[in-house]
Amino acid sequence: MNNKSKIALFLPSLRGGGAERMMVHLARGFVERGLNVDIVLAKAEGPYLSQVPPEVRIIDLEASRVLLAFPGLVRYLRKERPVVLLSTLDHANIVALLAKLLSKVSTRVVIILAGTISTRLRNSFSIKKILSFYLMKYCNSWFDGIIAVSNGVANDYAEATGIVRERIKVIYNPVVTPELFLQSGEPVKHPWFTDDSPPIILGVGRLTALKDFPTLIKAFSIVRKHRLTRLVILGEGEQRSKLEALVQELGLNDDVSMPGFVDNPFAYMSKASVFVLSSLSEGFGNVLVEAMACGCPVVSTDCPGGPAEILENGKYGSLVPVGDVELLAKEIINIINFPTNEEMLSNRAMRFSLGTICDKYLEVLL
Repeated sequence: MNNKSKIALFLPSLRGGGAERMMVHLARGFVERGLNVDIVLAKAEGPYLSQVPPEVRIIDLEASRVLLAFPGLVRYLRKERPVVLLSTLDHANIVALLAKLLSKVSTRVVIILAGTISTRLRNSFSIKKILSFYLMKYCNSWFDGIIAVSNGVANDYAEATGIVRERIKVIYNPVVTPELFLQSGEPVKHPWFTDDSPPIILGVGRLTALKDFPTLIKAFSIVRKHRLTRLVILGEGEQRSKLEALVQELGLNDDVSMPGFVDNPFAYMSKASVFVLSSLSEGFGNVLVEAMACGCPVVSTDCPGGPAEILENGKYGSLVPVGDVELLAKEIINIINFPTNEEMLSNRAMRFSLGTICDKYLEVLL
């Protein structure tokens, strides 16, 4: 491997999200293997900026939107000529490819499919998303490599766009890092996390429709009738007011806390009794692996994407149908009463460690 090889990672920003966090992990893994790495951002903003390793150069294209970053990305490619440009998120993938074609450089463009495209289309009437889908479909033959974060995502994309499934390489996300274990041992600044507190049910994610936190809150209301427990949901998003109204409607104000986005969710995971993922769809499900690495038992919806693959169809955690409030409540109670072995969870999580996954990426990129 040529230590002077340069890899560029292109994203809209480093705002809080699973795709953004995984790209920062990959950047770190690449520099640890002696590669030069640039993270090229339409706009250099977001909480994950502080997590970028100092060896990684941040290129700020100073654009308010990804499309407006196009001229800056063309200039960057012509000047720096990286060996490969790795991109994720549909609109960024399209801009990355067009910038490569216009700049007429030999840089390979490899994209990451981070979510199930059919689910996004079903749950959105956005003209932008529909247009992105058709542009992605048209651009398939031009991409030098296509990586999906799970078999579920790969199969969904192939079926939706008609691309030959064998063209899509599946590489799971690099979730587990040494810092995760260090952070999991840190104290939690929340009054409910004490040695004598009731069991805590934890949810983590953006407060959006796809995460389906209403189902988790409704399931908690059933759990709460059977035993003393509390629910903590970490994250921020446009559905906050809707979720707060549901909590009040169900009379759960004293037992549900939504502190917003936190820098260290792993400390919460290591101290919770059960982690619940209630999503309608997940490209991979980073938070499931993170919770398992922290030794926290998990319950997840069997949604399209990665959860069933992470949990090996229920071997490492409970899977319930999407939107099934009563069964979700039942499995939460079951896990609290009979928690999964922590060592087994931790061993499974290590299959998704940064070192293991980074090597698989480099096989494709270089």
